[in-house]
Amino acid sequence: MNGLNGPNGPNVLGFGDNTVDRFVDRGTDYPGGNCVNVAVYARRLGLDAAYLGVFGDDELGAFLRAAVAAQGVAVERSVVRRGRTPVSTLHVRDGDRVFLDYDDGGDAARGPLVLDPGLLDYAASFTLVHSSVYSGTETQLPRLAAAGPLISFDFSDEDEYRTPAYLDRVCPHVDLALLSCSHLDESATRALLAEAVRRGAGMALATRGLDGAIAYDGLTAVAAPARSADPDTLSDTMGCGDAFLAGFVVSLIRDGWSRHAPPGPEALERALREGSQAAYHQCFVESAFGCGRPTPDASRSGAWGPHGR
Repeated sequence: MNGLNGPNGPNVLGFGDNTVDRFVDRGTDYPGGNCVNVAVYARRLGLDAAYLGVFGDDELGAFLRAAVAAQGVAVERSVVRRGRTPVSTLHVRDGDRVFLDYDDGGDAARGPLVLDPGLLDYAASFTLVHSSVYSGTETQLPRLAAAGPLISFDFSDEDEYRTPAYLDRVCPHVDLALLSCSHLDESATRALLAEAVRRGAGMALATRGLDGAIAYDGLTAVAAPARSADPDTLSDTMGCGDAFLAGFVVSLIRDGWSRHAPPGPEALERALREGSQAAYHQCFVESAFGCGRPTPDASRSGAWGPHGR
């Protein structure tokens, strides 16, 4: 499975966070996490994929690890540490997922995975490595970038990850910066994309929900509309941004994207369309990628407190 010449060609590694998404309105726990999701979606789009991170040694961690592996995503190089699995508590309102609370699981399982020489070689064997602000991998990015793979990084939508200091820390080591910009107008979105590229990112991609998406490579900005879904038929919006990113990068990789061959405007337009299509289909999937199971009774009764329905 490893390397650039796996049975399905190029491959993608999710490097970082994992979590259980607990929907209190459904009484259901689902596997998830930004880096897990991107790996699963890349696999569903036909690429080899793996996940590298830290699982808790509790029962939720075993559930999460097994669910990811069942999607055809390799998890063998991930580690298991003593500690609780992070849990996001949320519910669905008018088709959108609304976060209520987050339990990070404590320091034992939460701490980032440091790439020793063996793990660095493993990660470097992938075409693209994806990570995020929730993964604690910032210190690993310089070594990883120097080792060769393309790197995508999700900056989420929180202001603390958009300060000049944070952008300067991360952007020089990433080939694609993903920025969630649903709360910004188009002018502010374009300014943020330009700032990420000016501070070192090879490209920047902004997802804007129903307002579509914009990609910028330092020379050209390409925009594409969103494909809207009937709110009466969609399941929830969990994972739509991650699905967009996966569709976008898989399209670029198949078009030959590398540091020495950056994508042109036509490839970016095609990638935006593929990302929009992937996000649309994700609207009809429960949580990130299904595989839910009933929330344990004790956890369910606690989840229906003041933040429940």
